[in-house]
Amino acid sequence: MSQRKVRVRFAPSPTGALHIGGVRTALYNYLFAKQNGGDLILRIEDTDSQRFVPGAEDYIIEALTWLGIKFDEGVGFGGNYGPYRQSERKEIYKQYVDQLISNGLAYIAFDTPSELEEKRNAIANFQYDASTRLQMRNSLTLSAEETNTLIAAGNQYVVRIKIEPNENIVVNDLIRGEVIINSSVLDDKVLYKSADQLPTYHMANIVDDHLMEVTHVIRGEEWLPSAPLHVLLYRYLGWTDTMPAFAHLPLLLKPEGNGKLSKRDGDRLGFPVFPLEWKDPVSGDISSGYRESGYLPEAVVNFLALLGWNPGNDQEILTMDELVKLFSLEHCSKSGAKFDYEKGKWFNHQYIQKKDNATLAALFQPVLAEKGIEVCSSYVEKVVSLMKERVNFVKELWDQSAFFFVAPLSYDEKTVKKRWKDNSSAQLTELIEVLRTVDDFGVENTEEIVKGWIEQNQYHLGNIMNAFRLALVGESKGPHIFNITEALGKEETIARLQRAIEILK
Repeated sequence: MSQRKVRVRFAPSPTGALHIGGVRTALYNYLFAKQNGGDLILRIEDTDSQRFVPGAEDYIIEALTWLGIKFDEGVGFGGNYGPYRQSERKEIYKQYVDQLISNGLAYIAFDTPSELEEKRNAIANFQYDASTRLQMRNSLTLSAEETNTLIAAGNQYVVRIKIEPNENIVVNDLIRGEVIINSSVLDDKVLYKSADQLPTYHMANIVDDHLMEVTHVIRGEEWLPSAPLHVLLYRYLGWTDTMPAFAHLPLLLKPEGNGKLSKRDGDRLGFPVFPLEWKDPVSGDISSGYRESGYLPEAVVNFLALLGWNPGNDQEILTMDELVKLFSLEHCSKSGAKFDYEKGKWFNHQYIQKKDNATLAALFQPVLAEKGIEVCSSYVEKVVSLMKERVNFVKELWDQSAFFFVAPLSYDEKTVKKRWKDNSSAQLTELIEVLRTVDDFGVENTEEIVKGWIEQNQYHLGNIMNAFRLALVGESKGPHIFNITEALGKEETIARLQRAIEILK
């Protein structure tokens, strides 16, 4: 296997929005492929026709593209191993299903849902296996003639794998080590359904992974119980020499309590569990997404990468290139990772600080447009440079910096009571005259002149500055006062002082 080119696949089902756990699986596959000079395949598992949701496939591709997870081949990308939708590979699967039947490694079963339910009620912990299959209606208990007659008459059937009991099946997992499962705990899983002429997940994946020359299967922990069955199928089909290495990733857990992270957790605690906003085509319900919530894609990637994996050092901020360089399955955890959504906000804050001001200004412009604000981009860049350290999301810039774009029409009552003194109106009236004389309204020059005036008149520095800020901002917040005056300019600064004096005197 070491001589084969690394080929991994991400194979989601188009049954709705892509869960953030699935995104992490796609990311780890991407990092592993890129680090090893391999290929990443996008395969769509749409064999469960009853759960197919229109629009889900496009959503998956758009979400992964937004995050910078690039595929080398697959649905939407082309390649030499297609088709890449399982629903388009019916004839391929049927060939191998027939091979298993003819070799006595699988059999046809005609049991109806009601007959199966009857057995479950009659036998505690019933499973369709070596101990029960000879009591059922299948090609092991019926003659070949009876079996063919039922098929010819249009009776629906399934094909089940024939698992022999009391055999230890070894799964060598790159994260969990050697996992041994006794075959007696496995049931004769359904591999194929005549109702839609499609295989189940188990059969389709094995055939596809083999034919697409997949070398490593990196998937979620929830698929670990199916790994022994997949090992058996590789053996039954004579493909043990090309069986991929398995790696089962730890679960993403609830932020609090126990159990797997769910959409309900996000709804309850106010964070997204989907990469993009999703509108359910049936119910019309809208679920929030990381993109629409204001997260930067590189922040989401960095956040997800460290949920269940560590780089082996204390570094937390990692670019995609750095993640590719450092990633290893050996550093993946065996235990689940709690989904710390507050840490996700922290990552977004860090990446906002790393963004250049022009890029952030461009991201902020749509917010300003919604507020009816039209200003030149250089001014927006100036404001962003002063305020970006105070926000976790670009959309929060408006709440923090609205005063740069709209003069206050009212003043915070608590701040007025605390900061506006009896002599504030008189002192700010004097300040206006001082500012009128300032030609260079840059930060350092204005600060030097104003503080010189305060010192010369032995005024209280804090009282004047607090009242000055209240007049410009409307409350007690914002960056350095002379950064504000420089941005606003002389005319607007004086106008705001005059308005405050008039309203608060």
